[in-house]
Amino acid sequence: MAKAASKNKDADAVEETIAAMPDDDRVIAERLHAVILSAAPQLSPKLWYGQPAYARDGKVVCFFRGADVDDERYLTLGFSGDANLDEGNMWPTSFAITQLAEGDESRIERLVTQATS
Repeated sequence: MAKAASKNKDADAVEETIAAMPDDDRVIAERLHAVILSAAPQLSPKLWYGQPAYARDGKVVCFFRGADVDDERYLTLGFSGDANLDEGNMWPTSFAITQLAEGDESRIERLVTQATS
């Protein structure tokens, strides 16, 4: 029972963090949150370094950071070493996002699905 309460608390903290983001980031973050949870419902939302992250068995697989956190012009979507994205000797682990179009959401969905496979 305590584990379920902790998961709910973590999910609430992620949603509160997203809601507190500046408007441009918040719009993207809300979509990312929905896409990630839709693509990988087995992931648990949690805060990681104060930003939204999604974990499997307690280990973060993917995360995003608002632009204002790093004083950048873009929000960053990243994948940890626990993500199954290996492709040859080199592959991307983070992406700059300034807007999300339908094709972008599909690409993110594919990446999250692969990362959790």
